[in-house]
Amino acid sequence: MDLVKTSRNITKTIKNVNRSREIIAVFARHGFEEFVVATPGSKIPKLVFPKTRKRIQEELEREGQYSWQQALGYRLRKAFEELGPAFIKFGQLLSSREDLFDEVFIDEMKKLRDKVKGIPFSKSKEVIEEALGKDVSDLFEYIDEDPIGTASIGVVYSGRLLTGEPVVIKVRRPNIEKMIEVDFSILLFLARQAERSSKEIKGLGLSRIIKDFSSSLSSELNFNTEALNCKRFKENLSVRDEENIFYVPKIYSELTRENVLVMEKLDGIPFSDKEKIGPVLDSVHQKLETGLVYFLKSFLQDGFFHADLHGGNFFYLKNGKIGIIDYGLMGSLSRRSRKNFIAIVYALLTFNYENLVYEFLDVAEYEKSPDVDVLISDVKECLSPFVGLTVKQTNFSEVFKKIVSTLTRHELFLPRDWFIVFRSLMTLDGVGKSLNMDIDIFGMLNADIKDIIGSTYDKNDVLEELVWASRDVLPIIRIAPRYLKWWLKDFSRKNYQFHIKNHGYERHLKKISRSINFGSYSIFASILILSGSLLVPKGAKMDFFEIPNISFAFWTIGFLLFYRGIGQTKFK
Repeated sequence: MDLVKTSRNITKTIKNVNRSREIIAVFARHGFEEFVVATPGSKIPKLVFPKTRKRIQEELEREGQYSWQQALGYRLRKAFEELGPAFIKFGQLLSSREDLFDEVFIDEMKKLRDKVKGIPFSKSKEVIEEALGKDVSDLFEYIDEDPIGTASIGVVYSGRLLTGEPVVIKVRRPNIEKMIEVDFSILLFLARQAERSSKEIKGLGLSRIIKDFSSSLSSELNFNTEALNCKRFKENLSVRDEENIFYVPKIYSELTRENVLVMEKLDGIPFSDKEKIGPVLDSVHQKLETGLVYFLKSFLQDGFFHADLHGGNFFYLKNGKIGIIDYGLMGSLSRRSRKNFIAIVYALLTFNYENLVYEFLDVAEYEKSPDVDVLISDVKECLSPFVGLTVKQTNFSEVFKKIVSTLTRHELFLPRDWFIVFRSLMTLDGVGKSLNMDIDIFGMLNADIKDIIGSTYDKNDVLEELVWASRDVLPIIRIAPRYLKWWLKDFSRKNYQFHIKNHGYERHLKKISRSINFGSYSIFASILILSGSLLVPKGAKMDFFEIPNISFAFWTIGFLLFYRGIGQTKFK
């Protein structure tokens, strides 16, 4: 599903004109009128913009009182709260982009995390019964009508199966798919209008963020995809988790549909509950640190990882294991991208600025080629505070933020998959800090980097690459002679001719020709002189009359050829 495919022309993209009027009116009321109407062709029929007390541009010009990102964040948050789930979801996404926005903007967006309203249980019940084809009473012993979680896409309830197992039931909001499709089309249009009107906003790359986000949102909307993600993550983790530290809940596939997900309920303490998790911190520290090594190895070697491991998705279970939930947002890196990531990490660990920049240029998106020398200098400057620190003293999150902000200044943007990688590592780092842990991500990577590089470039991988390369090369080798033959036939039939002209090279060509002539005469002369010498009997005394006449003949011809060669060659 392409949520933003036809967003260039608002008259074509907006399916619900009334909704478009409402959205634009809300943005205008909160100070964004100047951005919405700045570009020709943005007029909406019968739309009257409400007046605001003060335009946001006027606030941005009031230097010294507060930053423009604070003003922007406040205005956007108020507009998002009024516009509902799709916009709140986008605001929550922006709250995770510490690489692009200041802390004051992030703080405003974080306030949206608790602003999602629930839906009546009667509507959720209708969704469940329609999806599963049975009455709720025929499927569950009970469902608690008060949700244990409300999100932009779904609402989560606790319940119990008829067989007695405690479960959580995740229900997608009715019509949320169409609502998000319409709202994000309008949102992309507004972002592009704002970028045309403000250089500061254009530098944030809002339209790029919206497009990247829309590509991942389709998988989050489909709970079947989340179920498959959970199963795959469990299989990969079982290979790495030798000490059986983590626990992945069971998915009830027979009760899971595109808009309903039924999963085993974990009985434990979420890491986000600081009071309850406090007494077991010592056990959590040791297991989490060991488990993170498995996570990093799994990510680097499998390329598939959980991309939203915040404190609320970790549970300390009664059996001492660490449970992980929420598999809607997963990350994936190809083998080539994993090799790039390893190279980037190695360049960071060794502070090799030039290699670091070139590795980022291999994966970054940009419209115009940057000045590489200036970029290397800026990266070196931004990393200079970390030079001399030990790996454990180096703050991974700070390093990442500084590098990405430097890349952004040069109009280089990381693709969504790459940002998810760094964002997930930063989130893990944040989980550690919330538990008073000093999670040394750099140290973990540094300790295993050589083994990881070795496993990434092992002989089986190289052999597989050669097999795939030969698969592409062999057909070319097979058909190349055929095409060459057809081309020669066509060349001959149509009497094509090659006509080569050169100017200014005659003198050089003559010198080359003379040198070749001299070499040829010299070779033949040497052969004749050598042959004449070989014809002299081995036991013969050094007597002129004992030398065979044929030897004299060879020597004479040889010297004549040599003389001839010298005469033919005139070096000037």
